[in-house]
Amino acid sequence: MAIIKCPECGRQVSDKAPVCPNCGVEIAGKIIRCPQCGEIYFSNLARCPKCQHPTHAPEQAVGEGAEERVRKEEPPIHEDPATDNQRDTADTAKPVRQKSGKGKTIALIVSLCIALVIGGVCFYFYNDAKAAKENEAFAFAIESDEPMVLQNYLDNNPDAPADHRESITARLEFLKKQDNDWTNALVSGSRTALEDYLAKHPDSEHSLEARHKMDSIDWADAARENTVEAMQLYLTRHANGEHVDEANATIKEIKTKTIQDEDRKIVALSLRRFFLGLSAGDGKMLMASVTPILSNFLGKTDATQADVVTFMNKIYKEDVIGMDWRTNNDYQITKKEVGDEQYEYTVNFSAIQKIERTDQSKEKEAHYQIKATINPDGLISAMSMTKILE
Repeated sequence: MAIIKCPECGRQVSDKAPVCPNCGVEIAGKIIRCPQCGEIYFSNLARCPKCQHPTHAPEQAVGEGAEERVRKEEPPIHEDPATDNQRDTADTAKPVRQKSGKGKTIALIVSLCIALVIGGVCFYFYNDAKAAKENEAFAFAIESDEPMVLQNYLDNNPDAPADHRESITARLEFLKKQDNDWTNALVSGSRTALEDYLAKHPDSEHSLEARHKMDSIDWADAARENTVEAMQLYLTRHANGEHVDEANATIKEIKTKTIQDEDRKIVALSLRRFFLGLSAGDGKMLMASVTPILSNFLGKTDATQADVVTFMNKIYKEDVIGMDWRTNNDYQITKKEVGDEQYEYTVNFSAIQKIERTDQSKEKEAHYQIKATINPDGLISAMSMTKILE
């Protein structure tokens, strides 16, 4: 093997190389050396391009012997590193191509592994972001009272965790039932239906409206009855209701104009205490049942408690063993307001006086028509008696 110059490009190349690695022209078997001047040229040329010596193919074809002679006659050529590299490239082209193919396979495998790792990381972060977004949507939907919000969650998150979808579905069904119950309560329009709705759905978005409607119904009932009891029932049910001020004003007005059970109790207790003291001859009890100064007592103006005791002593004559005073509970009561919810009562009634005497021929029973005035403290401030003759 000898290093020659390529007849085509002039670059150094092995005479055994199939082709010139630089320009690609065929070398092996396609060149000869001119016996005249030593020029290397293509064997298909008729003459040497340098000295024009004729080409005689049989004699001049470069065989192994001729090439050997040429190699012996040709002075040695000192090869530089670039030449060595070119020769190595030409001589080892096939092994290099084999190594290159193996390297490409390894590179492909490494690239594939890297791609898989990158894809896995991207997939992980994608799934993590998707899960975070789903959790945020779930937290928002589960706290919502809007069926549309819950339905949107189900539509937009078909791959959400089963427990999330089950919770949202259950919540959606609950809200649908709640809306249906509200519709039924509205159609009914009764207090009972609204009360049942609130018992089942105390935190419903319709709870305020339901309480408002119940307030209106209860106030309408109270206003229709227009009694203290009805107004008190409204206030009990709606301590902070919409008609509290009206209810209190109505109660005050009713109490001013009408006699209530409470009024009757005050009057009855006051008179009972007075007549018990009179029947028992108990001066202290009698004085405790009247005001210190009575505007009128049995015709005496500005009478004192002592005047009342004097009357008691006067009716207990020497032949009287005991007596019993009883009212007939036929009270006719009127009242007037003398202060804020403070009332003075005027009462007309009849009473019976039963007398136990030593002298059986004397009067044992008497009937009286009595008029009394009672102050807000339940004390008698005035009294007159008229004996009824039978």
